[in-house]
Amino acid sequence: MDNQTFQYSILLVEGLQVTSQSTLPTFILLLMVYAFIMVSNIGMMIQISADKCLHQPMYVLFCNLTLNDVLGTTVFVPHVLRNILTDPSERYITFVECAIQAYFTHLNGTASHTVIMIMAIDRYVAICNPLRYPAIMTSNMVVKLSAAAWGVAVVLVGILISLSVRLSHCRSVIQGNICDNASLFKLSCENTVVNNIYGLTYTVVLFVSSIGCVALTYLKIAIICFKSKNKARNSKAVKTCSTHLTVYIIMLISGSVTIFLHRFPLYAETRKLAGIILHVIPPSLNPIIYGIQSKEIRQKIFKLFRNQVNAK
Repeated sequence: MDNQTFQYSILLVEGLQVTSQSTLPTFILLLMVYAFIMVSNIGMMIQISADKCLHQPMYVLFCNLTLNDVLGTTVFVPHVLRNILTDPSERYITFVECAIQAYFTHLNGTASHTVIMIMAIDRYVAICNPLRYPAIMTSNMVVKLSAAAWGVAVVLVGILISLSVRLSHCRSVIQGNICDNASLFKLSCENTVVNNIYGLTYTVVLFVSSIGCVALTYLKIAIICFKSKNKARNSKAVKTCSTHLTVYIIMLISGSVTIFLHRFPLYAETRKLAGIILHVIPPSLNPIIYGIQSKEIRQKIFKLFRNQVNAK
């Protein structure tokens, strides 16, 4: 099968190598994490949408992040769960399904960076220019920023996957938990120089823009806090920025490891674990760090729980 060139065929996904003794515990743990991610993120979106008091730029932008987390987790986790319970020799997927899966996987990864960039800008304006914040972060501006974050991701990822889909292929094994762009063009025996150049350029531009934007905005926030004598505001800003940066660094490192180790087959299992961390840790922490930490959302949630307890 590997010596033939074919198109739109059935592919075999390697998936995570799990021993028979750890299959059930791994499945249950991942299922519980998936349930928490879906309930917390969707619940946060519903809460923000239903409460007019929360229709503020910061929370609207946060909805972009929760939506992206739900998208990325839904694309990734159910397939991993299915593969855990499936014999390694029967983990099949069609080429079309694989291409669609790869597209949404990279859309999730790209949107994670673009959305966090606009959230960092929002925090910078709110902390460094609080008096001008309502005039700058208008509803129209929030819509434009959100559209730009998703539009850039849709276009860049569309080009990325299109370059891989156009290739004929002579291999049938996806070397990962799920399909991604690198796994797709590795199926081909054609020259993939164009794919490598675009993929490298795309990754470098995205990471440099993301790191640069986050580093610059948070550095300016730190400078403002250092110069300010308002201890209460400084404490709140430091607490918010430090927790945001923690999630961002986890996402950045796990994403970088996943991309980097594609070039080293010897560390395939490490790359698969990094992929799982990338798709479950940030989506699990985001509702807590960006949502529960917010005084307004925290009060709404506590009020909801009190009402339910009183009703009983």
